Amino acid sequence: MTLTELRYIVTLAQEQHFGHAAERCYVSQPTLSIAVKKLEEELGVALFERSKTRVHPTPLGEKIVTQAQLVLEQASAIKDIANSGKDQLKNPLHVGAIFTIGPYLFPQFIPKLQDIAEDMPLFVEEGYTATLRQRLRKGELDVIIVALPFTEADVVTQALYDESFVVLLPQGHPLTDKKTILPDDLDGNNVLLMGEGHCFRDQVLAACPQLKPSLEKNAGRVRTAAEGSSLETMRHMVASGLGITILPQSAASTDTYAPNQLVTRPFEGDDAVRTVALAWRASFPRHRAIDVLRESILSCQPGKQG
Repeated sequence: MTLTELRYIVTLAQEQHFGHAAERCYVSQPTLSIAVKKLEEELGVALFERSKTRVHPTPLGEKIVTQAQLVLEQASAIKDIANSGKDQLKNPLHVGAIFTIGPYLFPQFIPKLQDIAEDMPLFVEEGYTATLRQRLRKGELDVIIVALPFTEADVVTQALYDESFVVLLPQGHPLTDKKTILPDDLDGNNVLLMGEGHCFRDQVLAACPQLKPSLEKNAGRVRTAAEGSSLETMRHMVASGLGITILPQSAASTDTYAPNQLVTRPFEGDDAVRTVALAWRASFPRHRAIDVLRESILSCQPGKQG
């Protein structure tokens, strides 16, 4: 039994698909299948039920996968302890960020971080909060950048800065006459939302509960909400005249469009702001690496420190 085999079965249990699990583990599907079968033969039990469409753990397999996850976390902690005795700014730093933060923050802080820690290799990736949470716990990421609230056992979170929301409108929309926009001002408009799984969608709905898709009619109209895969998609949809949307300030640039094609207005409300934060395992020993990452990010956010 090896750590690699344990990682394979944990990933397979999460993906429930050999091909997808192999892709995440950066191996071929036959390699992963053979390794899983070998472990099943060594343990003398079937870990997974297989069908033409999906694969899922057996009841006993679920218990073994849970224990395997714990073993992987402990193995990662051992690596963290070993790395604590080395130069904290020379080992690679693996940073993850949610989709609605990464594309806008990475280009800002990466050059600054490389100036501060030029010998520290940096690896970055984007993902959903749930995915980043798992990869952090497994030791595949050292630190993640998320929006609060974020809670996880044995994980430290630290607020970085607050970011306001804005409403993105096409030129000539009636709401452009307003200096600021309140939640009630959105009534009767087709407000475009991101797809399920994005935490920013949930934050928008928290700020505007009346936007929650419903079959009930409101003032004679049925409120609709289109679902997009990214904030960039939302901007393009507004530019195409499909509706209006709410964005974090960092994603509200209109420079790529014709002059005055899109207009932004401040959005006011009790929850019309998000707090961006760092999260890392409490056992992660490279405190200096966390410090320089924080310093690099905050240097890009004048006046926004949390």
